[in-house]
Amino acid sequence: MRSFQVSGSGGRVEYRLARNAVVKEFHRGRLSRLDLCDAHPELLRAARNVGVQVSEECPICQEGPVVHVTYVFGPRLPAHGRCVSSPEELGRLCRRADEVVCYVVEVCPVCAWNHLVRMYAAGRRHRKGSVGRGQLRGAMGQHGRG
Repeated sequence: MRSFQVSGSGGRVEYRLARNAVVKEFHRGRLSRLDLCDAHPELLRAARNVGVQVSEECPICQEGPVVHVTYVFGPRLPAHGRCVSSPEELGRLCRRADEVVCYVVEVCPVCAWNHLVRMYAAGRRHRKGSVGRGQLRGAMGQHGRG
């Protein structure tokens, strides 16, 4: 996964270890698909319409690639958050004076698997300089080697 930094002083929490543990439990037979493939219909709709496809196959059904959906929460945003539909929209939200918190969720539109990928704070308070286009692509969930 390409490393990226969206904010200068804000932290980022990755949930890869927790995800891998859940997937291992599934493959060992300790968790069923019913336990894991429970995405909310609105999350599935967002995944199908604005999700960013990544090169990773669904770890549960292995029938297609997963997509990343980014939600942003903060002052003057809807209580249910804003589902980000483009890198440009994410850039505008990250340049706000108010602090925002971004959540990237991995979703399989085929089987409804979903898991939190990462969480990070953004906004003027957390920014050193401007956010570059490559950084926003990474924030939207695109992966690559590099």
